[in-house]
Amino acid sequence: MSLGDEHGSSGGYGGTGQTHTRLPEADVSPYAGGRRGGRTSSRSLVTVVGVVVLLIAAIAFANRGGDDVPSDETDDSPKTAATAPSGEKPVRSKAAGIPSGFAHNRQGAESAAANYSIALGSAELFDKDRRREIVTAVYAPDIAAARQADLDRAYSNEEFLTNIGLDKDGKAPAGQTFVSRVVPVGTKATKATADEATVEVWYTSLFGLSGEGSTNPVTESWYTTTYQLTWIDEDWKVTDFQQKDGPVPVGRDQKASTADDMTKAVEEFGGFTYAR
Repeated sequence: MSLGDEHGSSGGYGGTGQTHTRLPEADVSPYAGGRRGGRTSSRSLVTVVGVVVLLIAAIAFANRGGDDVPSDETDDSPKTAATAPSGEKPVRSKAAGIPSGFAHNRQGAESAAANYSIALGSAELFDKDRRREIVTAVYAPDIAAARQADLDRAYSNEEFLTNIGLDKDGKAPAGQTFVSRVVPVGTKATKATADEATVEVWYTSLFGLSGEGSTNPVTESWYTTTYQLTWIDEDWKVTDFQQKDGPVPVGRDQKASTADDMTKAVEEFGGFTYAR
């Protein structure tokens, strides 16, 4: 959501002006303890999946034996395996708390897009000072100023803030916690030259207010955002992006967590600071 996001009815969550606010229906609340209708679960399938997962874990554990080497001799290159993530060593520098200094290649562009989506979909974007730091760190210099103005207008719009349950300063009501997180699932570079790249980021997002009495409970959504990136000052920077719905997976027949459990999870589980 966001990258800006899909929540902003005024100016767009990412400042694109093409997205809109999606609020939960008044008669449906995940905190009510109800299950999603229209789906049935298969215990046999769950059992099979569980066995396969345990088998894979056992094989992985067995293959570790005898391969230990001193930390300064560890081979950090990615291993070929169907379930293994790809990636070079994580970047070691940050700009405004956001990873920076990505590799000047296709993979570096994918990593940059994934990490920028996390920053642009975070609750920090609702804080004026923090928002400016994020925009400066993520966008190309000649784009940042215009994008900053767009975002400032969107995030200072009282009607928009009221619609998502926040006050005029972007703060959650007493006893509630504002949640806005993007979790990248995968990336795909559809174009990569020496100084330009087009990267699609498929992600799930959490957005809403957790806590008793919330009229905008935390909901899950799925989107794909296509980023246009340019190599500037030894790093990849965003020049433009477009967002679309999905792909959306079939939901499991799971009971929604209580407001208290959701609040605890948000407070106890920190978000990712580096992707891929």
